[in-house]
Amino acid sequence: MHRTTRIKITELNPHLMCALCGGYFIDATTIVECLHSFCKTCIVRYLETNKYCPMCDVQVHKTRPLLSIRSDKTLQDIVYKLVPGLFKDEMKRRRDFYAAYPLTEVPNGSNEDRGEVLEQEKGALSDDEIVSLSIEFYEGVRDREEKKGPLENGDGDKEKQTGVRFLRCPAAMTVMHLAKFLRNKMDVPSKYKVEVLYEDEPLKEYYTLMDIAYIYPWRRNGPLPLKYRVQPACKRLTLPTAPTPSEGTNTSGASESPPVTAGGATAAANGGTSNCLQTPSSTSRGRKMTVNGAPVPPLT
Repeated sequence: MHRTTRIKITELNPHLMCALCGGYFIDATTIVECLHSFCKTCIVRYLETNKYCPMCDVQVHKTRPLLSIRSDKTLQDIVYKLVPGLFKDEMKRRRDFYAAYPLTEVPNGSNEDRGEVLEQEKGALSDDEIVSLSIEFYEGVRDREEKKGPLENGDGDKEKQTGVRFLRCPAAMTVMHLAKFLRNKMDVPSKYKVEVLYEDEPLKEYYTLMDIAYIYPWRRNGPLPLKYRVQPACKRLTLPTAPTPSEGTNTSGASESPPVTAGGATAAANGGTSNCLQTPSSTSRGRKMTVNGAPVPPLT
């Protein structure tokens, strides 16, 4: 059983914060020689007077250290997705700056450099944001191929999309809550389970809609396309326990009892023991013996 482990953002701060300014990375830039990352403005300003990494003192470049730094878009995207509201605040700060200084030009600047990119276009989500999604029944790959065949040959009319439902849910809602909603809406018996999928891949119950938006290639140009299917719930099978041998049960596979000797004692095969009366030893000669109250004559 998978167990979800949630960690606080403060535990990741050492990997997300700039050592020069103490804030979260903005325009994360990495030194090629040692792979330490900083804010772009911080490291550029630092390398104007230094040629060594501020963290490990490795030489960045002998004469032109700015040639040995690279923009790290992957790291910056991770920071924007992990820190709530950081992207929105940074875009607003840039728009305010260029509004206050309209004559300032951005050489080779993109819309993001000017702060003109919205969170929806960037793909960033917050927990309280509303996500539009579509949910429909999962037909399976084989059923789709069977329906696709006659349409490609021109033998059938264009199939209308039916059974699609549209929902508006908070980004923090989990797949488990969505499955419970579908179960209650369709009155699915408890012996069946409702599974939610993205395309053909089943989703983990602890995934939130925000997790799905980050993991899968959804660009927010339409509702989040999800599917569901209903399957019999798996039941745990109990293995039958092996029967314990009881008294009087023959476990050796022999169907007949061992032979009885003349003295009334059973012969133990291969040195085994017997519950019957054993033959008296030589020390008991001349003594009277009783079996179940009846006298037994001594052996001569």
